[in-house]
Amino acid sequence: MAKAFGVQVEMTILPRSVMMTVWDSSHEKSMAMNEKLPTTPLNFHLISLFSQLSWKVRDMHISVDEAQVELENILSQPRLNAYLVTLLTGLGNASFCRLFGGDWVAMFLVFVATINGFALKNILHQRWSWDIRLATLVAACTSSVIASAAFVFGVTDTPDIALGTSVLYLIPGIPYINSVSDLISGHFLCSLSRFIHACILTACLGIGLALGILIMNVQYF
Repeated sequence: MAKAFGVQVEMTILPRSVMMTVWDSSHEKSMAMNEKLPTTPLNFHLISLFSQLSWKVRDMHISVDEAQVELENILSQPRLNAYLVTLLTGLGNASFCRLFGGDWVAMFLVFVATINGFALKNILHQRWSWDIRLATLVAACTSSVIASAAFVFGVTDTPDIALGTSVLYLIPGIPYINSVSDLISGHFLCSLSRFIHACILTACLGIGLALGILIMNVQYF
């Protein structure tokens, strides 16, 4: 986008902020800005729209004013319905259960465990402003307790798969991927920060899963 507008951009990505300097074509005048990164949930729809806007600037050569108007339109779009996202998350995690060999009853248990844990995590973190690490731990514990019904009641032939996949929706895949991407791009400080954050979330997931197993007295090992 900067090249299409005839300017040069130097950007430094830090764990909690982004510093950007824009130079004119002659590299004589510049404008610098430091913006704190908001702690908002991922929105892949917005990311896709931003990507489309960047290609429009590059290929269709739209003006800065037109790009600004389209950017404001993108930012004003509401997020997907929370109930729909919860439902789709449950179906996606149930599909993982099937992929790993779980039967239909195990899939149903994983679906119920996922939608309850996912909804609880969002309520704790977004509505009640709990720390994301604590919310992840509680959500993992809740999902594992529900999925433990596969062991307690013996309703499925694949109880281990049901329990193991009930918390997969909490794995911080995006932070891990972004960490590798930052490492390749040379943003080492941000890469290390994101990797450590992802590891902490993974540890919270594991602790929550272990607590659920202990609470239900499941002889998993």
